Amino acid sequence: MSITILGIESSCDDTSCAVIRDGVLLSNVIAGQSVHEAYGGVVPELASRAHLQHIIPVTAEALKRAGIRQEELSAIAFTRGPGLLGSLLVGVSFAKGLALALHCPVIGVNHLQAHVLAHFIRQTPDSGRHPQFPFLCLLVSGGNSQIIRVEAYNRMEIIGQTIDDAAGEAFDKCAKVIGLGYPGGPAVNRLAGEGRPEAFLFSKPRVPGYDYSFSGLKTSFLYTLRDALKENPDFIEQNRADLCASLQATVVEILMDKLRKAAADLNIREVAVAGGVSANSGLRDAFREHAARLGWNVYLPPNAFTTDNAAMVAMTGYYKYQDGDCCSMDAVPFSRTLME
Repeated sequence: MSITILGIESSCDDTSCAVIRDGVLLSNVIAGQSVHEAYGGVVPELASRAHLQHIIPVTAEALKRAGIRQEELSAIAFTRGPGLLGSLLVGVSFAKGLALALHCPVIGVNHLQAHVLAHFIRQTPDSGRHPQFPFLCLLVSGGNSQIIRVEAYNRMEIIGQTIDDAAGEAFDKCAKVIGLGYPGGPAVNRLAGEGRPEAFLFSKPRVPGYDYSFSGLKTSFLYTLRDALKENPDFIEQNRADLCASLQATVVEILMDKLRKAAADLNIREVAVAGGVSANSGLRDAFREHAARLGWNVYLPPNAFTTDNAAMVAMTGYYKYQDGDCCSMDAVPFSRTLME
């Protein structure tokens, strides 16, 4: 009998629903929230209200595109956390209500685990290139910068993580001060292609082990602007592309330095990247360069699966369902957690 999983993602500001049948993606629908652009970041209350508006039509559209009836669902997987609590509550509550109506089980999914397992999504029955266990996954987004050793879909260990800010947060905040708006990461990536990565030198952290730090980089970036603006009020306008290129190059170098060390120490050549920042062209180029130079087998997710999406939630739910790893109806969302 086929296993059909509906995935629901509502951890931040994207409402997404997806359907996976026997490991193959049938649909993945995402509704974004442009309202936050005016505020320079996600406003939790506005995000929760938008999820309430989007969750039903997005789910209906996902089922329609998949060509299935809701009665055919084997289980409903939902993002349980981490994330914005109000946003999570919308997805969790909807999943429970729909599951009760359909008399099917629910599966709570760790958002970070789902990002890693995005590499196992099959868009066609015969597509199947994915990392071999064990592998290392660099998970980089607006809220997370982690190096994860993956032994199996349900056995993951964080061996390094940021001790302060995440890489995506550094991109967004630095982009904001040079007038690029929110979200800043894609804008930095776009302009970086027009600039010189060696134009400016920013400080790099000295953190032991495999941990990261990006707060010092942000401070160095701000001090560079402060000092230059004293001499030239038009400095940002005249050097925006070079600033973006230098910032991106520094972030990528920091990320790859620790990942390279971990791969060498653990003797692992299967290396993947996941999360929103994995769409960054500079980071992707660095992975390809390391593959050629160090013999890594690298795995870069399609851009559609880098940001928050329900396909990765449904994929995780598919594996958990096969193990009978469902949750009770009294399961509650969580805003912060370590990897399960």
